[in-house]
Amino acid sequence: AGSAVTRILIGPICDQYGARWAMCGTLLLCVIPTALTGLVNSSLGLNILRLVIGVAGSAFVTCQYWTSSMFTVEVAGAANAIAAGWGNLGGGVTQIVMGSILFPLFKIMYGGSYGRSGFNDEDEDNAEDDDVESPEDRASDLAWRTVCIIPAIMCLVMAIVLLRHSDDAPKGNHNKRHRQGHIMTVSTRDALKGGMKDPNTWVLFCQYGCCFGAEITMVNAAALYFREEFGQSIESAAAIASVFGWMNLFARGVGGFASDISCASYGMRGRLAVQTIFLFLEGISVLLFSKTQTLAGAIVVMVVFSIFVQGAEGATYGIVPYVNHSLTGTISGIIGAGGNFGGVAFSLIFRQNANRRAFAWMGYCVMVGSFFTILLRIKGHASLLWGSDAPDVLDRRMKHTNQMGNIPTVHTGTGVATGGDEDGEAIDLSGRFHQSSKRRSTGSGGGHDGREGCKSQHDGIGGEGGDSDDRDSAV
Repeated sequence: AGSAVTRILIGPICDQYGARWAMCGTLLLCVIPTALTGLVNSSLGLNILRLVIGVAGSAFVTCQYWTSSMFTVEVAGAANAIAAGWGNLGGGVTQIVMGSILFPLFKIMYGGSYGRSGFNDEDEDNAEDDDVESPEDRASDLAWRTVCIIPAIMCLVMAIVLLRHSDDAPKGNHNKRHRQGHIMTVSTRDALKGGMKDPNTWVLFCQYGCCFGAEITMVNAAALYFREEFGQSIESAAAIASVFGWMNLFARGVGGFASDISCASYGMRGRLAVQTIFLFLEGISVLLFSKTQTLAGAIVVMVVFSIFVQGAEGATYGIVPYVNHSLTGTISGIIGAGGNFGGVAFSLIFRQNANRRAFAWMGYCVMVGSFFTILLRIKGHASLLWGSDAPDVLDRRMKHTNQMGNIPTVHTGTGVATGGDEDGEAIDLSGRFHQSSKRRSTGSGGGHDGREGCKSQHDGIGGEGGDSDDRDSAV
């Protein structure tokens, strides 16, 4: 819940101050509550602390805004998806590192034993007289209370590193570009108003709820499902359920990459088609998962479901940068919050129904949500079923396609990386212009043409005019 609210709020902050400060601020806000986890002594205190630490979930929005600023929209799908997928993977890795490595080490430091719980069957039999805490119990208690200092320190270190050694975009930091008039900023209120008034934002909000919301629900329910439906032990059920998260290694990136490839050939219609397909197949796989009666079959279907759900997430954020370039942060935040709200909605279904029936209902909801893509109308771009791209959009895509086909080469022996244009003009990547052997043999000058060739290639990468903002980096 805390993450859903802060995701909405962090988006306009990114638009107004840039991703660098927003990310550093988010990490720093998480340092103190994370480090103070060990001081909690009640369930109320723990829930409050979890709510505050949930602010860290808004780092997803900052990350998506940052990658959208660093890369052109033509390849932002893969960039956003890889960054987000590995971010989700980090949650699973953290559980393994904290629970299986750091916690046992801290427990040994406090005099406990590796692999032994602090409360065993003998202790349970003597629980009525166990007013004195055993050494094993004390070691376990101290270990979990102090081990959270490690992620707090890592957040602090990473915030300092980002602040000192990162940039908002290839053109420089946000405040510098704002002073130079390269970008325009609006107030938080106006940004939220503009993002919320766009119908595309709410369509994608619902669709992201159907994919990321389903992922959250699966992460929370999978272990219990395998334990109750297939009689697995707690350890075995948790290990099987963890396979779902490991698909983040590649699955979300596949969705973003497929979106980019489709866009190169078919424009926005290609991106919309890829997202629709991933969402629909996700719904079918959830439905099959609910009806699978064997353990092996359930594991296989779960893996397929994981690939499709994460692919749908990557494809969705391949569309987001196109909705409104000047409000990318705000719109990313609102849509990102949709994932959290989707998780809450699906969790309510699980509270009211048995596991298999709840999974079936979730599958039906996702399948219906996949058709919401028909409602998307992005200015200047064709929709899924009708319309056509505007001339400037077609021109931009053609320039990008030409740029992708014009791979820079490296002059052997000199170490100068160059790329050539159709007129034989060689342009090195450091900004110098050289006449090719063809022009030298004819005695033609062409210095001005060389500069125009460089400008043409730059436009092919970054787009035209204000549409690209700070997305002028090399692909």
